[in-house]
Amino acid sequence: MSNPTALIIDDERDIRELLSITLGRMGLQVDTACDVASAKQRLAETKYALCFTDMRLPDGSGQEVIELIAAKYPETPVAMITAHGNVDAAVTALKAGAFDFVSKPVDIGMLRRLVQTALRLGEERKVDLPSAAASRMLGDSPPILELRATIAKVARSQAPVYISGESGVGKELVARLIHEQGPRAAGGFVPVNCGAIPSELMESEFFGHKKGSFTGAQQDKDGLFQVASGGTLFLDEVAELPIHMQVKLLRVIQEKAVRPIGGRAEIPIDVRILSATHKNLAKLVESNHFRQDLYYRINVIELRVPPLRERSEDVPKLARRVLERLAGDDPQGPARLTPEALSALLTYPFPGNVRELENVLERAVALCEGNTIAPEDLRLSQRSATMSTPSGSADTTIDSARGDDADAGSESDLDSYISNLEREAIMKALQETRYNKTAAAKKLGITFRAMRYKLKKLGID
Repeated sequence: MSNPTALIIDDERDIRELLSITLGRMGLQVDTACDVASAKQRLAETKYALCFTDMRLPDGSGQEVIELIAAKYPETPVAMITAHGNVDAAVTALKAGAFDFVSKPVDIGMLRRLVQTALRLGEERKVDLPSAAASRMLGDSPPILELRATIAKVARSQAPVYISGESGVGKELVARLIHEQGPRAAGGFVPVNCGAIPSELMESEFFGHKKGSFTGAQQDKDGLFQVASGGTLFLDEVAELPIHMQVKLLRVIQEKAVRPIGGRAEIPIDVRILSATHKNLAKLVESNHFRQDLYYRINVIELRVPPLRERSEDVPKLARRVLERLAGDDPQGPARLTPEALSALLTYPFPGNVRELENVLERAVALCEGNTIAPEDLRLSQRSATMSTPSGSADTTIDSARGDDADAGSESDLDSYISNLEREAIMKALQETRYNKTAAAKKLGITFRAMRYKLKKLGID
């Protein structure tokens, strides 16, 4: 079996020779072209495992080559060679179908990793593999079928993807599917909630630090970008990044390198960046709360995850899967929804989306009798169920469901009071039964399943 062949398109002989030598040492055969015309001829004659093209060519542009390959040779991964710092050209190339880009002067280590990724990508494009990961995104509605198809498409690229959608729709699951269906699946998937890291620790967490660089830095520490090397870094709630970190993140994306705190040299990184937020990032850009240049860098490809109310026909299948998971190895098997309970779920708008569906069913399983869930076990908010759902942001929807009347505070106080009473009663029963949860549930006159739910809800170990 012959070695895979790569095509290098560049009008600079030194670049062609450098790439040819590097790829040759990796076991690839190499063809070269110095302009668009000869590149088109080469592509028509030979099937290539990967292709590199310069941005500026004597008789045209690398963009033209990328668009040609995307249209006529989609199984061939193509990367753009750009001038140092010309990220705008790289972004345009990624939007046109390039899987990645490399800047001049070419870093050999980075080039080798890019080639390895491209070869894996090329192999995956030859066959339409069914994805076990995709099966976790349940549903047969048109929105979810379209989403699954788009995930499979964007997984082939190395372009940054911005995942938008309301809270609870499953943005992290989408990010994992993109990672698992792409050529970086063997690498790590590192999720980070940008809103959960204190501002003063962000730089150290993202970029790492050297021993002694600040008080408490007792040893070298790799940052999240280094931990995710060879894989994917998922920046959840990216809108929560403070401006100073947005500037540093932009530089990392442009330079493909990080400098740890206290470090003298930049460290090349090989990471695909996926990001998400439930907020309207475009509006945050308009209000100067999010940098426009960073927005364009992370939003090369935008992927919208539909809310559950736009795919209500998927609710029965989702509910069955949740109930099966909650049952575990319970000999009674999964709880069953009555037709009336299922009807209630189908007409409920789910401002909290799939996450809310899971919480509703977990509560219902704990409260139901005879392993059968009736409408009253669901305890759906009648106000939320009858409200009209706006087409705006998730924040507006959820706020509407919560309400803004004057009694909201007193309702919260009542909930807190009842929770304290429940906690006291449960703790007393546990102490009297020497922390035998089954005996404590019997003493309280509730099922063990209800006991387990209340322990979790009240945070009692």
